Amino acid sequence: MSDDIVLTYRIETPGSVEKLAEKIASDQSTGTFVPLPGETPELKARVAARVLAVRPLEPVEEPAFGRSHDDLAAPRSFRCSEADIAFPMEAIGTDLAALMTIAIGGVFSIKGFSGIRVTDIRLPPAFGEAWPGPQFGIEGSKRLTGVSGRPIIGTIVKPALGLRPPESAAMVKELVEADVDFIKDDEKLMSPAYSPLAERVKAIMPVVLDHEQRTGKKVMVAFGITATDPDEMMRNHDLVLAAGGNAAIVNINSIGMGAMAFLRRRSGLVLHAHRNGWDILTRHPSLGLDFRVYQTFWRLLGVDQFQINGIAAKYWEPDASFLHSYHALRRPLFRDDDRPLPVVGSGQWGGQAPATYAAVGSTDLLYLCGGGVVSHPMGPAAGVRAVRQAWEAAVAGVDLDAYAADHPELAASIRAFGGPDAKGA
Repeated sequence: MSDDIVLTYRIETPGSVEKLAEKIASDQSTGTFVPLPGETPELKARVAARVLAVRPLEPVEEPAFGRSHDDLAAPRSFRCSEADIAFPMEAIGTDLAALMTIAIGGVFSIKGFSGIRVTDIRLPPAFGEAWPGPQFGIEGSKRLTGVSGRPIIGTIVKPALGLRPPESAAMVKELVEADVDFIKDDEKLMSPAYSPLAERVKAIMPVVLDHEQRTGKKVMVAFGITATDPDEMMRNHDLVLAAGGNAAIVNINSIGMGAMAFLRRRSGLVLHAHRNGWDILTRHPSLGLDFRVYQTFWRLLGVDQFQINGIAAKYWEPDASFLHSYHALRRPLFRDDDRPLPVVGSGQWGGQAPATYAAVGSTDLLYLCGGGVVSHPMGPAAGVRAVRQAWEAAVAGVDLDAYAADHPELAASIRAFGGPDAKGA
C-alpha cells in the first residue's frame, strides 16, 4: 500500500456504483474496449489499478449532471458512494502531470455517471522527495514579516481604482506607516498600461525600504508577476527581487503546473498563490475536484502562501467549505514544513476575527482585507488598526463591541461594516 497512489471518487449513478468504480480503475490504468496483443494477466496485475473500498452514501433525487441526458431523465433516485482506487507507482511515477491525467483524465468521460467528483488523494513518500514544496511557508512568512503570536494583517491595492504607480506608492506609504504587515496587488493587476510592473516596483519599493530603515520593519509587498511565458514571469520575478522585494502573487490556474515548477526552482521570493478559477472545478459538491485534492498539487510544486476564502465570505462559499480548505492546508503532506500559510480573505474585516479564531484555533494565517481596510471611514491607516484591534479582542476572548468602547478605529469599522448586508472586499 505504501507504493500505491490512492484516489477517492464520489460516484453518483442510477446504476451500479461498484461497476463504475471498476470502470474507473480499468480505464485509468490498463483497460481498453478490446484485448490488446501482448496483454497478460501478469502484466495487468503489475500495473492495473484496484478498487480498495466502496462506502455507501445517502442517495439523491436529482442528478448532478441534470436530467437533460436521456439516461438520467427517468430514474427517481441515484445511488451515491465513495470509492478508493489504488494506482501502482510503477505505472505512474512521481510526475504531477501524469498524476493529474490519471486522476481526472478520462474519468469524466465515462458513461453511466450522474455525478463524479475527486474527493481525496493519498500519495507515497516518493512525491515528497521528488517535489520541493514551499520554500518559506508558514515560518518563513512569519519571519520575514516579523509577526508572531497573531495573524499577519494584510490588504490589497485594487486595480479597479486605476491607480498609477505614484498613486499606488502614496497608498502604500500610508499603509506601511499604519504598521500593516502585508500588501498585495490584486490578482487582476499584472502589468497594465496605466501601471506597468517595472514602474510600480520602482515607485513602491523605495517606500518600503525607507520604512524598514527608519523602523526596522520590512512590510511584505506581493507584486503580480503572472505571465504566460515562464521566461517573462522570471524576468518579472527578478525585477522584484533586484529592487529589494521579497514576495510575488501568482495566479496559479492561469500559469499551470509546468510554469509553477519552473518558477519555484528559480525563485527567491515568497510565492503567494491566488486560486483564480478554482470555483469552476469545485462549486457543485457532486462534480469536479475537492480542494483537498487540488491543493496537494500546488503545495508539492512549492507555493508558500495559499489564498482561500473566509468566514462570512462575500462569494458563494459557505463557512464549512472555508474551514475544509483551511484544515487541508494545515495538514502536513509529508512533514511540517511543507505547509503553506493559509490566506484568509474575501469580504473580511475585523468583525469576522472572533468567529475565525474560534473556528480555526490558530493565529497561523494571513488575514487579508481589501475594502475592510482601504474603505475604512477614517482612512486606510485606521482600517489597519481596526483589524489589528479586532484580532487582539478575539485572541483575548473579549467581546468585540466591548473592546471597541475605547478603540475608536474598531468602533468606526463596526459602524461601517457591521450591518447585515455590509461586507469588506
